[in-house]
Amino acid sequence: MAETKKENWFKRTGKRISKYFRELKSELKKVVWPTWAQVLKNSLTVLAVTVVVGVFIWIFDLVSKYGVQLLLSLKA
Repeated sequence: MAETKKENWFKRTGKRISKYFRELKSELKKVVWPTWAQVLKNSLTVLAVTVVVGVFIWIFDLVSKYGVQLLLSLKA
């Protein structure tokens, strides 16, 4: 019975890496990249939402701070 010799680890790993990059290249060709106008619009939307959420958190923090101070002053 003839035994088939197992391929060298370096060759197997090299083939796997090569296959990975070939598949990566083919997948990247399928990507539909956004236009600069879309990127700008989405970035500004994220920035605006971040500012609005930050303001709400700041207001909640102020109200909480004064509420705790009021409760502590009632105790004393």
